[in-house]
Amino acid sequence: MKLLIVEDDTDLREGLSFSFSGDGYDVTETGTKKDGLRALAKGGYDLVLLDCNLPDGTGFELCKEVRSYSHIPIIMLTARDTEMDEIKALELGVNDYLSKPFSLGVLKARMKRILQEKSETPKIASGPLTIDQSACKVYKHGEEIQLSRLEYRLLVYLVENRNHILSKEQILEKIWDSDGKYVDHNTVSVNISRLRAKIEEDISKPARIRTVHGIGYIWKE
Repeated sequence: MKLLIVEDDTDLREGLSFSFSGDGYDVTETGTKKDGLRALAKGGYDLVLLDCNLPDGTGFELCKEVRSYSHIPIIMLTARDTEMDEIKALELGVNDYLSKPFSLGVLKARMKRILQEKSETPKIASGPLTIDQSACKVYKHGEEIQLSRLEYRLLVYLVENRNHILSKEQILEKIWDSDGKYVDHNTVSVNISRLRAKIEEDISKPARIRTVHGIGYIWKE
C-alpha cells in the first residue's frame, strides 16, 4: 500500500511516516501543497493523509483539484475543530476528517475501513475499456494504456455521460475552465483526437467517441 502524507508539521509528519512504514506502508512525505500535487500527479497512491493548513495553500484547495480527476481516498487532518471546516471538507469529497490531537489507533482503524471500501468499489467498464478510478488507471483488453491527466479526465467525463451528447462548451467548462485556463473550441477537437488514438480500435471509424456535427461528442456503448 502506498501512502502520501501532506503535512507541514515536521514532527507529526515524521512520526506518522515512522509508524506507517513499520506497518508495511510505502510512505511518501511532503510538507506543501505544491509538492503534494506533484506527488499525486505521478499516481499510484492508495490513500492520502492531508493537513488542512499548508504553508502555500490549504488542504481544501488541494482536495478540490485532486477531486477533479481522482477518487483516491483522502483523510483530512486539522487543528481547527469547527463544524464549518468539517462540512466544507466533506462537501469537497474527503473520505474522513480528524481533529488534532487524534488517536493513532483511531486513524489506523478509519484508514483500514476506507481501504476496505475502496477494494470493494466496482470499476467502470465500457466495451474493451476498464477505468479504475481509485488508481486513475485505464485498461484496454486488460492491458494498461497511458493517458495524460487531462486525457483521463476527458475519458471519465465522456463515459460517465455515456449515450448523452456533450457540447464543446460543456466539455470546455468541465475539463478546462475548472483550472481557470482560457482555451478555444479547437482544443477540445485536438484532445478528442489524441484520446481516440489511444482507445479506439480503428481511429478512422471511431466506435466509442462519436462526433455529433455542429454540437459536440457522444460516448456510445
